[in-house]
Amino acid sequence: MNINNAFFPQIEREPLTVIAGYQNGRLQEALHYLKANSPFYSQMFRSQHIDTLKIKTVADLVNLPVTTKSDLQTRNDDFLCTPKTKIIDYITTSGTLGNPVTFAMTDKDLDRLAYNEAISFTCAGGSESDIYQLMTTIDRRFMAGLAYFLGIRMLGAGVVRVGNGIPELQWDTIQRIRPNAIVAVPSFILKLIDYAEQHGIDYLGSSITKAICIGEPLRNSNLSLNTLGRRITEKWPLKLFSTYASTEMATSFTECCEGTGGHLHPELIIVEFLDENNMPVKEGEPGEVTITTLGVEGMPLLRFKTGDICHHFNVPCPCGRNTMRLGPIIGRKNQMIKYKGTTLFPPALYDILDNIAYISNYVVEVFTNDIGTDEILIHIHATESDLENEQEIKEHFRAKLRVAPMISFVSESTILSMQLPALSRKPVKFIDKRNKTENYSG
Repeated sequence: MNINNAFFPQIEREPLTVIAGYQNGRLQEALHYLKANSPFYSQMFRSQHIDTLKIKTVADLVNLPVTTKSDLQTRNDDFLCTPKTKIIDYITTSGTLGNPVTFAMTDKDLDRLAYNEAISFTCAGGSESDIYQLMTTIDRRFMAGLAYFLGIRMLGAGVVRVGNGIPELQWDTIQRIRPNAIVAVPSFILKLIDYAEQHGIDYLGSSITKAICIGEPLRNSNLSLNTLGRRITEKWPLKLFSTYASTEMATSFTECCEGTGGHLHPELIIVEFLDENNMPVKEGEPGEVTITTLGVEGMPLLRFKTGDICHHFNVPCPCGRNTMRLGPIIGRKNQMIKYKGTTLFPPALYDILDNIAYISNYVVEVFTNDIGTDEILIHIHATESDLENEQEIKEHFRAKLRVAPMISFVSESTILSMQLPALSRKPVKFIDKRNKTENYSG
């Protein structure tokens, strides 16, 4: 990789001590901005008698309260730091962890968003010679699709905005325009392969060589490819790049060609990994990703707890970046399942289901049973005899997790209707009906 690339920032190649010093300076700028412009944070500083001048380093953040999803939901407008006349684009979160939250972005924020994606695509080996096919929506108040387009444009690469779904249109576009890269949800890549095999399309001889993957983990905690990643590459030997992002952080963590976790961009975000008591965990221990945005003008956040649990790594990467890296998301804190004495996260269930060849599609549903505990029901569309496979599927779960969920075999149309509820911007794999509330997540 050309280290003189304009989208390979020098700060990412500096020693960790230099990166830390840089972030300490940016943190003080962020605190000053919040105190002067944020109704929510300025009130918090006053009511809790917080002297922001005493917060000099990232390590000092433990002396400040955290910001929660509930804060954003109940006081959404109080996070806005600019007059509404400066707002260019309004977006919302997906609603995975509750009611969607509105975010307002200024012209400066959109430039920051484009820069984030330009350096992220560069991190994944991207350059102006690439042509990316976007298999994600760019409408429906969705930040990601817009971010990808803006970033690819800033990078100087080509882009084809196809949108999500419709394998026939995706393959027609690939054959017409010959892009070399796709941006897609990993499980959809399997659908592209299935469609190609059913319709005699030579996908192995196509122009596609790499995929920027969003929305689903591709790796295990040890950074090896998980079942989903292996199923894709065994069929179609693409170079896969995992990414992690959220609307709230307006920043992404993208793998480089080494595949050793998503790189931090220190000029855009500060990240902490916290335990149940909001204290930092040690490297090697899982913690909740907690972020402080840098350079956001419209709705910056301070110590926002994302709900996502993961590991992090501080060892410098062979790619030349010395920045901290995020491992794959183990699970979301509020999606943790207590099932028959075993603690589970949905990705552990996905990994087993993705490894059973005759399961073509599924949705995991969790609800509260009549004795008040968590119950798991997996809706499955399979390609072989349903009754013969139920016991075998349960044995797969017992072998890996020591417990077996309930199984329901349903038609493909039923699965598709569950995966694409009204207003959904990406396919659903998990439905949470516990305590009479229903949350969807991809």
